[in-house]
Amino acid sequence: MNSLIGSYECKVDAKGRLMLPAAIKKQLSPVLQNGFVLKRAVFQPCLELYPMSEWEALMQKMNKLNRFKKKNNDFIRRFTAGVKMIEVDNAGRLLIPKDLMVFSDISKDIVVSSAINIIEIWDKNKYEQAIDDATGDFADLAEEVMGQDDDNDGIS
Repeated sequence: MNSLIGSYECKVDAKGRLMLPAAIKKQLSPVLQNGFVLKRAVFQPCLELYPMSEWEALMQKMNKLNRFKKKNNDFIRRFTAGVKMIEVDNAGRLLIPKDLMVFSDISKDIVVSSAINIIEIWDKNKYEQAIDDATGDFADLAEEVMGQDDDNDGIS
C-alpha cells in the first residue's frame, strides 16, 4: 500500500460513528473491503487505524518475538489490548467502540490524520496540543531522526 496523505477535521456522532473524509476513503479504496484494525496508540492518547494488510504484516513481525521472555509477552499483551476489527459501512462510516473513545478522550470534534501507512484518530483538542507541544523540539527531532549520514536510503 502507498503512503497515505492528509489531515482532516471531522465529527463523531452520538453513537461513535465517524464518516471517513472522502480523500482518505479514496486513498483506502483498494483495501476498504478487507476491513481494518483499530487500536490504542502506544505513545499518544489517540487511536490507530490499520488496514488489514498492514496489521497482518505487523503481526507477522510480532509473531517472531520469543513468548518465553516476559518482556516480550508483556509487550504483546499491552500492544494488543483493546484491539478491535472494524469495517466501513456502505455509507462510509466506521464505528469507534466506547472503550476506545474513552481511552482517546474523543467527544465530538476529531482529527483524522495520515501517519504513513496507518490513520491516526485524535480528539481535536488533544491533536492540536500534541502538535503545539512538539513544535519547539521538532527541529532537533528532525535532525536526530532524519539527519543521519549513515544508510538513509537516499532520503535527504
